[in-house]
Amino acid sequence: MRDKPLDCLVVGGGPAGLTAAIYLSRYYLDIMVVDGGDSRASWIPTSHNHAGFPDGINGKELLQRMKSQAQKYGAEIISGRVTKLTRDEESGLFCAEWGSGAFQARTVLLATGVTNRRPPMITREDHDEAMAKGLIRYCPICDGYEVTDKKVAIVGTGHHGAAETLFIRGYTADLTLIAPDGPHEMEAEDCRRLAEAGVTLVDGPITEMIAGDKEICVCVEGGRLQSFDSLYPALGSDTHTSLAEMVDAELKGDGCIAVDSHQRTNVPGLYAAGDVVLGLDQISHAMGEGGVASTTIRNDLSKTRKIWR
Repeated sequence: MRDKPLDCLVVGGGPAGLTAAIYLSRYYLDIMVVDGGDSRASWIPTSHNHAGFPDGINGKELLQRMKSQAQKYGAEIISGRVTKLTRDEESGLFCAEWGSGAFQARTVLLATGVTNRRPPMITREDHDEAMAKGLIRYCPICDGYEVTDKKVAIVGTGHHGAAETLFIRGYTADLTLIAPDGPHEMEAEDCRRLAEAGVTLVDGPITEMIAGDKEICVCVEGGRLQSFDSLYPALGSDTHTSLAEMVDAELKGDGCIAVDSHQRTNVPGLYAAGDVVLGLDQISHAMGEGGVASTTIRNDLSKTRKIWR
């Protein structure tokens, strides 16, 4: 335990958390970032959607640049995973615990993000290798342009699977929507729209998924192996809200953390930013929320003590 509490503990080292760290450290606040090292941004082989990088930038490189920038201004960034968060009602201080110890903080920013559900019929190692090659993609907003006029599979069903498929239809006409676990479960209107768009529907269950160097192959029960240039899992995601729930932060109906327009939660001193608040999967949006949250934190802290040089 430190001699005095941190001004802010940032949990999460993705675009939202690191943007906040850059701002907070430049406000001359005593901060720390605890980074679990599994930001989804690190999966990106090359992003051409990030402003200022016309030739694209690798996700790991982007995160490293952001870390270096935050550290340049005094932010402390450590590797670890916060497993417990409590708040003392009398002092208002938070206590965060992880493998290497515990720290107190006047404020906490949760930038813990979400995890996409990967297809269970491919190993984690093969999945990550396919991601690096652009054979598996998760964000058509970010990289739909990269599959222009290519042969693409979407793994999913129901309204969510249909909606993602129809979004990708803006980039390519060669689309196949494959149900992962059995026959498709579709509303009539979704079936009509998919048929109008020329989408091929294939019932599952999927029995095998094999990633090569330039194509990914999918086999369904009783069917033949089909190859695609790229594949989008549309299986939903899991939002990392456990720390928020430990201090009784309010969640929204979609399972994300509820915040006001300045990224404050209902718990005094607790803030949230990025996909854990709104799962748009957009780096620019997460960075914007990180900037808003950090400025709110600075201004809220100034109400109870002098932040002067």
